[in-house]
Amino acid sequence: MRSLSIGASGMMAQQLNVEVISNNIANMSTTGYKRQRAEFQDLLYQQELRVGTPTSDAGTVQPTGVQVGLGVRAAAISRINEQGAFVKTDNRLDVALQGPGYFTVQLPNGDTAYTRAGFFQLSPDGTIVTADGYPVQPNIVIPADAKDVSITNAGEVFAYFDNQVAPQNVGQFELATFINQNGLEAMGNNLFRETTASGAPTTGVAGTTGFGTMLQGYLEGSNVNVVAEITSLIQAQRAYEMNSKSIETSDQMMQTVTQLR
Repeated sequence: MRSLSIGASGMMAQQLNVEVISNNIANMSTTGYKRQRAEFQDLLYQQELRVGTPTSDAGTVQPTGVQVGLGVRAAAISRINEQGAFVKTDNRLDVALQGPGYFTVQLPNGDTAYTRAGFFQLSPDGTIVTADGYPVQPNIVIPADAKDVSITNAGEVFAYFDNQVAPQNVGQFELATFINQNGLEAMGNNLFRETTASGAPTTGVAGTTGFGTMLQGYLEGSNVNVVAEITSLIQAQRAYEMNSKSIETSDQMMQTVTQLR
């Protein structure tokens, strides 16, 4: 019976849906996290009676036909790239992005990765790095004798020193944007890598056309709406139960057939 495989495909789809929602809830406190959404497509149809089949010599045709669907499959898991809420930290090296853009990070193997998580630290030589120690590009080094650091909305980094009135410009953050953000490949650890689907990055500085601005002392929180996710979780659970019910019903029908004498 086709209903068995159809119901099974529905259960598998809702299982994936629950996994995506669970991942969203698990990352409700992850800096810069963008919630994800599972998207589905119906499978191929079996043609019992093709639409447009001639029904008489007078030229009449079958207006609707008979097409039996074979279930559902996962089509994509897309990210919802809306702005997350700002969390005030007062940490001088915490930077939130307001608007489009990604920080550029150099990985140990020399590859480039991208992130929106702006909780930065200093390496032993004073270079601004991520929580994993990966340098933010271009390299910005804070002198060891600097008493304070200021980051402007344009991403310029100024260091302040004792007995020096004017601050010293020690560098400027560079941002990257992509024509298709959903085409970025998630690597974990709040990092993404470029793919052929994302397109090549467009680089620039904060505050210019097409790029967001920076806010020092803040972090961009996750954009997960817990109430909406719990509601979606309940809906996915009910859909899973209904698909399992269709399998149970099909099994009962087959049992009835086998008991015929």
